[in-house]
Amino acid sequence: MIRVAAVDLGASSGRVMTGEVEPGRLALAEAHRFPNGPVRLAGRGKSTLYWDILAIYTEVLAGIRAAQAKAPLDAVGIDSWAVDYGLLDPSGTLLGNPVHYRDTRTEGVPEQLRGLLPDRELYAVTGLQQLPFNTLYQLMSERDGARVREAATLLMIPDLLAYWLTGQIGAERTNASTTQLYDVRAGDWAIGIAAKAGLRPGLFPPLRSAGDLIGPLLPAVAEEAGMPTLPLVAVGSHDTASAVVGVPAEPGATFAYISSGTWSLVGVELDAPVLSDAAMAANFTNEAGVDGTIRFLRNVMGLWVLSETLRTWRARGDRVGLGRLLAEAAAVRPLRAVVDVDAPEFLPPGDMPARIVAACRASGQEPPETRAEVVRCILDSLALAYRRTVREAAGLSGRTIDVVHIVGGGARNELLCQLTADACGIPVVAGPVEATALGNVLVQARTLGEDLPDLAAMRALVGRTQSVRRYTPSAQVQSWEGVSPL
Repeated sequence: MIRVAAVDLGASSGRVMTGEVEPGRLALAEAHRFPNGPVRLAGRGKSTLYWDILAIYTEVLAGIRAAQAKAPLDAVGIDSWAVDYGLLDPSGTLLGNPVHYRDTRTEGVPEQLRGLLPDRELYAVTGLQQLPFNTLYQLMSERDGARVREAATLLMIPDLLAYWLTGQIGAERTNASTTQLYDVRAGDWAIGIAAKAGLRPGLFPPLRSAGDLIGPLLPAVAEEAGMPTLPLVAVGSHDTASAVVGVPAEPGATFAYISSGTWSLVGVELDAPVLSDAAMAANFTNEAGVDGTIRFLRNVMGLWVLSETLRTWRARGDRVGLGRLLAEAAAVRPLRAVVDVDAPEFLPPGDMPARIVAACRASGQEPPETRAEVVRCILDSLALAYRRTVREAAGLSGRTIDVVHIVGGGARNELLCQLTADACGIPVVAGPVEATALGNVLVQARTLGEDLPDLAAMRALVGRTQSVRRYTPSAQVQSWEGVSPL
């Protein structure tokens, strides 16, 4: 039996899971969980949103220690969210806390880049969707600042943690491909793009692939964690890349996936990127997946809108539980009001219920009045956004989609899963919730010698060992046709 620790870092929480793999068996257990969120600091007339990266590192060590205490580990792997980074000086010292992608520092930067590099040229190389927080724009926003001037190396969040754990510098491809500084066809850094954006090519470290051995834990780290010098294995370090490995797709099925959490990543798995004008106009992204695959997808705002709504209500003293709200929302008339969850006003933290009401009024709809109506508006709008993206992914890639797999936290939301089946008009398979950690574990297990030769074998093991639920379109499916997010 192979036993590993999967470090899985999300934008709102992090956890360390232990995974056990042997022929016909795949088991997962939580060793440690901790909150993760932004820290806002003021200074000289403006404030900046940061990640508390040292706290994250401390919690990661605590999680590895907790996992090792239960039974000896064979290896560790790390995945996290995308686009954010740390900068190291020539001595290997971190130059300040990484900035959070929801910070406003990139406002106006995409327009600046268009003056240097047309969108078509940028997309032809990187295949990446235009998002205001892409790494390229973040770097440009501080290009003339002290951090970038003094920096010797850029490391994405999982790679930065890997460096602190092993002393090895490198960048795993699935996360590197989210930077808009990666050549999706060549599988290497897009040095020409970096140069046109005024960024030094030397910032970008050597690339590695999921399944590569990064190195053993540094002796001092192993001693602090109270364990042997375990190997750190490169996994699909972008959490969505690991999540797609954990999709329990049946052999031969043409599936779409929704990795549903704070963000929803909606797309299909391909063998080659789609770099057409139509794909660029639809703002689809081509990101590297495990085993040379391409994750052809688009970001949808996701459960962030719902979680920020609940946070707003709780800050006002309303402690109504999500389960009760979902039950009440299920009884609300469907499609009473819908919004475009991808609209920019829903990106930053704040009073999300007020923004939903304002968006409904601006589009001439009767706004939701009760909490249940607000929740139903959010979920109906998410299902419509999922439908739109699944159908566009199918059309742009030339695929016919047989089934939609929802993995991640959204797989627990029975109402959202049923609404997605109704909106898309095809079956939805929900689960596993822990697809990201499972994908992380499976890649490690293969590297350590488990007989899992390809993605199909990994997915078959997930399908045999993990619980999923199937949703079929209900009688309400016809009411969804012709309705689109506003």
